[in-house]
Amino acid sequence: MPRKPRIFYPGAVYHVILRGNAGQDIFYEDKARKYFYRLLQEGREKFEHRIHAFCLMANHVHLVIQVGDVSLSRIIQNLSQRYTGSVNRRHKRTGHVFQGRYKAILIDAETYLLELVRYIHLNPFRAGIVERAEDYSWTSLHAYLGKEKLSWLNTDWVLAHFGSRKRAAQKRFKEFIQEGLGQGRREEFHKGIKEGGILGDDAFAEEVLTLKGEKRGPRVTIDEILVRVCDRYGIHLQDVIAAGKQHGPSEARAMVSWLVRETSHLSLTELSRRLNREISSLSWAARRLADKSKFDAQLSRKMTQLRTDLLK
Repeated sequence: MPRKPRIFYPGAVYHVILRGNAGQDIFYEDKARKYFYRLLQEGREKFEHRIHAFCLMANHVHLVIQVGDVSLSRIIQNLSQRYTGSVNRRHKRTGHVFQGRYKAILIDAETYLLELVRYIHLNPFRAGIVERAEDYSWTSLHAYLGKEKLSWLNTDWVLAHFGSRKRAAQKRFKEFIQEGLGQGRREEFHKGIKEGGILGDDAFAEEVLTLKGEKRGPRVTIDEILVRVCDRYGIHLQDVIAAGKQHGPSEARAMVSWLVRETSHLSLTELSRRLNREISSLSWAARRLADKSKFDAQLSRKMTQLRTDLLK
């Protein structure tokens, strides 16, 4: 029976697992791991996806990837083929480095992203390789804790859940990691809980199946979002850029941040430059707005309408 095609839509978040062929090691030396880092960076620059977490073990790799307009299959094919070619040339051999088809679980990021990122960072600890998760060199945990800079890694989305100030958020994130030390293997992160490798509830599964293959119109720009939001709130662009904390401009700024985060091709980094604001504060504002909308029907309708108008 042929395999079902993977579910793909712009903005989808996946837990990707790449395993060594026949259980063999993928990495034999740190030089190979550093080259894998380089491939991750080059792939991100080429395909414009986002990498939210990773862990390089000896014989397998975990990645959390959020795609843009390029499918996950193309992203991973480029990564695995280039790495395999390098290994084979270096060791003067032929054959596979990775085992068959990679595994990818489509996740409901709003519900599972934080725990998935923690689960991946704790992989070396669960395997008994290190006594503390931060003692393992080849995960994104060091970047999350501010001990390493990786320009191709996106930590803002996750850290925004722990506070608007980066250092405080990093401290709380470290505490969150510690709270997961007693957890064992979680099958849902490896198989999903819905048919087709989906990790989310019935509503999420229905939504992503609807989005699958959906045709998108021209890409919206940050300036277009700013103009539409300012018009909706009846304020000037300068009000949004200004440092004031008045309710209208403040909520409008949060709305713009939320809409940018909802796209597959724009980033809060770009918005932070446009508004001269910290990325962490914009991310925090977007999350606060989303939380508030759960209890504010009028706000929820406003968000839905703007999203429909701009991102259709």
